[in-house]
Amino acid sequence: MSRHPSKDATEALTLTPIALVRSCFRDKFGVPRQPGLTSNAWADLIIQPPYDREDAFRGLESCSHLWLTFQFHEAVRAEWRPVVRPPRLGGNRKVGVFASRSPFRPNSLGLSVVRNEGLRREGGSLILKIRDHDLIEGTPVLDIKPYLPFADSVPSASIGWADSPPVERLAVTFSAEAEQQLAGLDPAAYPDLRGLIEDVVSYDPRPSFRRGRDEARIYGAHLYDLNVRFQFCGDGVEVLTVC
Repeated sequence: MSRHPSKDATEALTLTPIALVRSCFRDKFGVPRQPGLTSNAWADLIIQPPYDREDAFRGLESCSHLWLTFQFHEAVRAEWRPVVRPPRLGGNRKVGVFASRSPFRPNSLGLSVVRNEGLRREGGSLILKIRDHDLIEGTPVLDIKPYLPFADSVPSASIGWADSPPVERLAVTFSAEAEQQLAGLDPAAYPDLRGLIEDVVSYDPRPSFRRGRDEARIYGAHLYDLNVRFQFCGDGVEVLTVC
């Protein structure tokens, strides 16, 4: 005789964030579409009470990479759609939402592998520092687990339409004004900023339908507390200002 989950278990599930993200990415535009596309993105996970106890993280120092389960908190919608248009397919072809990595999902949950940069106390808060991430400011983190190379890496895995990382990147140049502004910034406050800017703009963060159509338009991406303004031109992109 088969057993089924109770009605309460299937209809309601309460999740409590264990951490909130303090990120170099302040909004969605410009964030890499997958973790690991930039090694220059840094973030702090501010561990929330009652989980802010060092003993809950004992042994984490030996883990080079971590799995984070989080909520796409700026993509929560009252209704969900069964099909989406992945940017990797040019925004023209549809696939099922469960065959995609779209943030617009029934439960708005995401999963990313990030690099562990260590745990520390800062002003009374317990902070886990990470990099190589794709999380925006304020993202609620619901779970942290170690990445296990022998179990989590499957070299023979395939997806068919996105088996390899994107290799086409736009050439990036910086205006004289942007170069001067970068030179005046504190490297400690903005770690790896030039590399982060290059990664963000070279992968062309524009929606697919805008590419090749609006080279006169100036775009902006908020990195840390800076507004990085840039413009596309032919096969390249120029960073205009960093302020």
